[in-house]
Amino acid sequence: MKYRTIGTDPQTRREVSVLALGAMLFGSVTDEKTSFAVLDRYVEAGGTFIDTSDNYAFWVDGGQGGQSEELLGRWRRSRGIGDEIVIATKLGARPLAPGTSYVDNAEGLSAKVIRESAERSRERLGVEKLDLLYAHIEDHEVPLQETVEGFAELVAEGTVGLLGVSNHATWRIERARALAAAAGLPGYEVLQYAHSHLRPRTDVPEALFPDGSLGHAGPDLLSYLRAEPGLTLVAYSPLLKGAYTHPDRLPRDFGHPGTPARLKVLREVARQTGATVNQVVLAWQIGGEPPVVPLAGASSVAQLEESLAAVDLQLTSEQRARLDSVH
Repeated sequence: MKYRTIGTDPQTRREVSVLALGAMLFGSVTDEKTSFAVLDRYVEAGGTFIDTSDNYAFWVDGGQGGQSEELLGRWRRSRGIGDEIVIATKLGARPLAPGTSYVDNAEGLSAKVIRESAERSRERLGVEKLDLLYAHIEDHEVPLQETVEGFAELVAEGTVGLLGVSNHATWRIERARALAAAAGLPGYEVLQYAHSHLRPRTDVPEALFPDGSLGHAGPDLLSYLRAEPGLTLVAYSPLLKGAYTHPDRLPRDFGHPGTPARLKVLREVARQTGATVNQVVLAWQIGGEPPVVPLAGASSVAQLEESLAAVDLQLTSEQRARLDSVH
């Protein structure tokens, strides 16, 4: 395994493995035995960065989520896991009632919600401190100042370490970070967005994003990351939920003329290296500039093994240039 540092403050920054493990479906779609086996193998391989959320996976049973955090808590206790494993979680998108969703009834990002939701997550995970806590989705009803101060209070109290943000417009990230800096408070340092080698159309309206998706790492966000080297991009859905090996699963927003050309180069590089297309995508992210921490899910140990092997895959400068330049 290889490692990198996330965060800049010596009091809160952490060293994490360059490959993160997504636990979204653990305890719901993925049963406990399989989830524990995947987690055990990940840690055995040197993995130290696990991702979840307080609303995972509410859509499976129409509830409010919490199954993933609860499973991770059981796994931690049964294995004697301490703070050597960094567990990141999120708040803000938990449905307030069963049968609703984050689109029509999200908990939001008020100071009250931040405190109460973080406390519930700590209880489910069985930790005294949340290593990394994300604002999951935007809240247009609560002033950014309140959200910034709400997160900062928990950091000051020692119940939260690093702060992160996901699925926000880049301008809102910058405004929140500017408010935090002006007040001498900790701000967002880890950004979690969908990112892969194939590029989606981001202008397709969605229920949560009427102007087009804010969930993908587009040009604005990537240029922001280049200008702010202290920030870290964690890429969710790097393997597009299996679409690289099952093209029929490719989301509709990838159905544009640029996709075939990028797939062609990926497959050529995979043949050259003897690796799978999935491994090339992960290696391209891990060793890129700026470097990206891919967040890979796994519903079996075999799937995890494929992702783990990507950590040691070294792409040549020529291969990287081809992957970066194709349109």
